[in-house]
Amino acid sequence: MPGFVLLVRDREDGDPTMRLGITVTKKIGGAVARNRMKRRFRELAREILPAAGVPGADHVLIGRAGGVERDYGLLAEELTKALRKIRHTVRPEPVEGRLCPPATSEKKERPSTDSGRTAGETPL
Repeated sequence: MPGFVLLVRDREDGDPTMRLGITVTKKIGGAVARNRMKRRFRELAREILPAAGVPGADHVLIGRAGGVERDYGLLAEELTKALRKIRHTVRPEPVEGRLCPPATSEKKERPSTDSGRTAGETPL
């Protein structure tokens, strides 16, 4: 969404509690702007997560540059829409785990750096 990024991950621990994390970087602005954005995100979460959030999942809101100036009602609509979309696509494992190929135990042979010199020879 234009004002934030939403990440949701199912904990798979059997606990239906929804947890919230908020991240706003210094790229967004000074401390006042970052704190204002975090307050807005907390209030949005209080209103929307109980009804639209994923039970037993961690929800992380990452602030984007335009989020501070966006209308509060528009942010609420966007969060509801994002939660509706993501509710059916929550993955139990991290995305990185799916994209990384399995590690192999083969060691690749590294090219030799001795450039044909015999022991004891020094370069000119």
